[in-house]
Amino acid sequence: MMFGIGDKIEHRVRHLQRIRDLQDETGGFTAFIPWTFQRENTALGRKIKDEPINVIAFCGDGGGADMGMAAISATLTHPDYNLLILMYDNESYANTDIQLSGSTPYGAHTTFSPPGKMKRIMHHRWKKNFAGMIAAGHPTCRYVATVDMSYPVYSMNAVRKALSIGGPTFIHSLDPCPKGWDYDPMQSHDLGELAVTTGIWPLYEVEDGVLKLVGKTRDIADGRLKRGPVRDYLLRQGRFAHFTEDDIAYFQSKVDESWEKWLIPGVIPFRKQIEEDRPPA
Repeated sequence: MMFGIGDKIEHRVRHLQRIRDLQDETGGFTAFIPWTFQRENTALGRKIKDEPINVIAFCGDGGGADMGMAAISATLTHPDYNLLILMYDNESYANTDIQLSGSTPYGAHTTFSPPGKMKRIMHHRWKKNFAGMIAAGHPTCRYVATVDMSYPVYSMNAVRKALSIGGPTFIHSLDPCPKGWDYDPMQSHDLGELAVTTGIWPLYEVEDGVLKLVGKTRDIADGRLKRGPVRDYLLRQGRFAHFTEDDIAYFQSKVDESWEKWLIPGVIPFRKQIEEDRPPA
């Protein structure tokens, strides 16, 4: 993907959506390389030389939340870098046949965590709260957001804001994967919505240190929308087909905990000290 040739942000977002659709149609691909138009000594470059350059770096959850975390962290500490890092999270190492990553949710069936007769739940870790880590640990990063392409207008606006605010920015996008999650591709949009309305994937943005819950997540936090049960989300995916009622109840309890006990619901996992936690006088 070459950019910086007079294209607008909406052109780039549309291109990304087409790439996402192409993955569903072809079963995925192993590489995606974006680069800026090298305008020097070109006729087109002489016409658009005053256009500011926006750099967009893409990574998956394996390359970003796991192996590339150090590089992302280092980049976001440089206020003079004008770029957006967009992490495309399908909750596995999808390019190498669905291995478990730091973003894989508890109990999910991957090629590294297959359920069996002797041990039903092979993956006991909770999904890494990566956007929260980035926002809390990089105070000079002017914009961090979570998005979900089932909410395209908010997602496009988040990209637009990240590219226009200046300095390094980061967006964490949850992207359902038919192959890795084991479902009919026709359900992709619905699963993206359910991830948000069940409270599993909160939508928020942190701009210049100010956190704001957005969309359906804000409606849930303000009491205008009741969170849906996680079973509606889990049981539509083959990667959770081995879950028992106890497994679903445990998953639900962890999501409830994030909304009822975290300092900021679904975002910051620290807890305020409450009276019953204090030792007697």
